[in-house]
Amino acid sequence: MNIQGLDYNTQRQALLLPEYGREIQKMIDHAVSLPSREERLRCAKTIVKLMETKVPQIRDNSNYQQTLWDHLYLMSGKQLDIDWPFDVSQAERILTKPQPMPRPDTSIRLRHYGRLVEELWERLKEMPAGPERDELTRHTANQMKRDLVVWGHGSIDDEKVADDLAHYTDGKIQLDLNRFVFEPFVPYDEMPTTGKKGKKKK
Repeated sequence: MNIQGLDYNTQRQALLLPEYGREIQKMIDHAVSLPSREERLRCAKTIVKLMETKVPQIRDNSNYQQTLWDHLYLMSGKQLDIDWPFDVSQAERILTKPQPMPRPDTSIRLRHYGRLVEELWERLKEMPAGPERDELTRHTANQMKRDLVVWGHGSIDDEKVADDLAHYTDGKIQLDLNRFVFEPFVPYDEMPTTGKKGKKKK
């Protein structure tokens, strides 16, 4: 619906830096149209002060004055002809978008164990026998059992963990369940509540 006489934002030109608002943009457009260089500079200095009040958090940056003048330059469409108090030749870098980061390989063979446990299996396969591998085996086995309990994936008995650990380390790690003791683990939803109940007012 288009009501005559009403001015909708959707019908206006998009703002380059909307955080400053349309009134600031109108002031900048006016500054560009002023006839003398001195008038344009005087108007620009006033506009920069107003821009600072519009976005006060910009003062947290050590070079915020540079940033304000860069913004002014860009919002003027690079048409404001003044003696710039700051070098605005690199202002367009503000509008440069960073290159997208490459997506990591997210393929996970067993979602209930996750990537961390898969990496631990690979590490265990490469490690020589000794106390360091024994310690990592202990951490890995306990993490596997916690994962199985949380996900509720099939059987969560100790044999399941031992079998999976042997299988996914290509038989390199054989857990001796007659000697190995798992750490006690209580699922979050089964943990006892310790909060004190408030007394009812009479």
